[in-house]
Amino acid sequence: MKRLKRYFTKALHRIQKGPGYTYKELLVWFCNNTNTHGPKRIVSEGPKKRVMWFLLTLVFASLVFWQWGVVIQTYLSYGVSVSLSIGFTSMVFPAVTVCNANPYKYSRVKHLLEDLDDLVDTALDRIQALSQTDTGDSPLNNSSLNATYDPSLWNNMPLVVIDENDPDNPIVYNVFDSSTYSSRGNATLGNQTTYAERYKIAIQLCTNNMTECEYRNFTSGIQAILEWYLLQFSSIFSKIPLSEKIEMGYRAEDMILTCMFGGQACSYRNFTQIYDPDYGNCYIFNWGQEGQELMESANPGADFGLRMVIDIDQKEYIPFLQTTGAARLILHQQRSFPFLKDLGIYAMPGTETSVAVLVDQTQHLEAPYSTCTVNGSDIPVANLYEKYNSSYSIQSCLRSCFQERMVEQCNCAHYLYPLPDGASYCNNQDDPDWVSCYYQMEDSVTVRERCIDLCKQPCNDSNYRMTISMADWPSAAAEDWIFHVLSFEKDFSPEITVDSNSIILLNIYFQEFNYRTISESATTNLVWLLSNLGGQFGFWMGGSVLCIIEFGEIIIDCIWITILKLLACRKARKEKRRRPDYAEPPPTISELVEAYSNPGFHHEDLDHTSMPIPGTPPPKYDSLRVQEMDAIEAISSDEE
Repeated sequence: MKRLKRYFTKALHRIQKGPGYTYKELLVWFCNNTNTHGPKRIVSEGPKKRVMWFLLTLVFASLVFWQWGVVIQTYLSYGVSVSLSIGFTSMVFPAVTVCNANPYKYSRVKHLLEDLDDLVDTALDRIQALSQTDTGDSPLNNSSLNATYDPSLWNNMPLVVIDENDPDNPIVYNVFDSSTYSSRGNATLGNQTTYAERYKIAIQLCTNNMTECEYRNFTSGIQAILEWYLLQFSSIFSKIPLSEKIEMGYRAEDMILTCMFGGQACSYRNFTQIYDPDYGNCYIFNWGQEGQELMESANPGADFGLRMVIDIDQKEYIPFLQTTGAARLILHQQRSFPFLKDLGIYAMPGTETSVAVLVDQTQHLEAPYSTCTVNGSDIPVANLYEKYNSSYSIQSCLRSCFQERMVEQCNCAHYLYPLPDGASYCNNQDDPDWVSCYYQMEDSVTVRERCIDLCKQPCNDSNYRMTISMADWPSAAAEDWIFHVLSFEKDFSPEITVDSNSIILLNIYFQEFNYRTISESATTNLVWLLSNLGGQFGFWMGGSVLCIIEFGEIIIDCIWITILKLLACRKARKEKRRRPDYAEPPPTISELVEAYSNPGFHHEDLDHTSMPIPGTPPPKYDSLRVQEMDAIEAISSDEE
């Protein structure tokens, strides 16, 4: 260990470059040898100019460090510049997903929804009775409306009507059992207000065996009925296998009547079937899965796009589930999942809907310039849409994140999102409190912000800008023969089986082959950083990279000198500890010598051990003492 310390100390001495081991000597040596202009003048000029050059050097050095801080801060902000470029080339046709707004044929699911539909009919009659009552009795106490249904359909979340004629004493009526569920008093008729202000439709949400209840209010009975029906609908269909739900939906051959792409005939066989919980069976054209050849558009214009006739068959619509009669479609990238509810558009029946497409390609820089992700592998959220062999998207991440939180907090998964491993869909029988838990999560700002923080936008993405136009189709003059032809091709029937309420003509094409690429590039890089650092240093101090190295050298030398001084200080403290401590002034040499032969000379307050007697007696030191000249002369005369 001692050898290592000695070697380290010698190494410090060898590394130190200055002429000495003091800060002043090192500073003078640096000023004489540096290539920077200012410090040389500090040691070579006279006293007055020396002060002036010292102040100038100090000010300019401060400016250099300030400018360096600004430049480094700009570099570490990782700013980007956006460039827009326009290209012209033949392009791959986008993937087109088409669905019916109604997920299932009513004739195939009617047996599952019969009780639920009757219950909603009764609820509508009883809600309508509110506007016709003018007595103080309960508006729902009508014996003709009393009916008994399966309580499992509404016990956990009944529809209620809140009578706020007296705001201080509102009355809550249960729509389904015609009884006053809870009341704080009887409302007086003197303060009666309008129907909309007096009555509120709400869904009662109870938890913990009906001990804790809250109300989710709606401004319209239509909104309340549709929301309540959808919740009950989700509970019923959550227990049905996927294969059966696909059979209940619209088949491709029944929905896609005609197809043409780029002037060439195509059919429903060119579409890939996919199941969407909101819209049932959907069909994707040019999805680009493995083994499928991508379609390219030969030219822009309506004649070189996708043209097809769709039959949505509104006679099969579920009455209380879907109030919109239309087809739902979306344009998206190949191998990406179509999120029709979030990003899709409607095509109205009885029209020719033309969609002119322009392409925008977006390219973001990766970290640290942005928080984008290349393929989603660095996102701490399991992508539940991977089973569709689809690429990462921000919508898939947000939905997967919400479903994960749903399973964690509610112990079941929501019906409209993919099912995680080991979880089951929520239903009223197995999870009676799931609706209240779902609404709490849906309204939670914390859950939304957490998912937004976890999910990142993709670095490369393509957006399709659409210009939509519509016209009546078929025209009055061509309506008869078009419907006859379509009916025969669909059902082989000479009778007309299609009508304008169900037929849609879609025409999707590139408006032009010009595409826009919006790309990001780094505003600053390492070359920019070094150039600006060197430029600022050369402008204010007249130095170069070698001068920066000299500054680094003197800093290292100062560190070594500090270390050497600390080592020397430590060594001095150790030596001081080894020295004996005396309460009185230290003894003289004669006192130390006398202590060898005269033990009585020791101080009384000190407990000294007897000193060993040396082998040779000490000399008589009195003969060495200086004597006066008179005494010497007297002695010499006596001797004579």
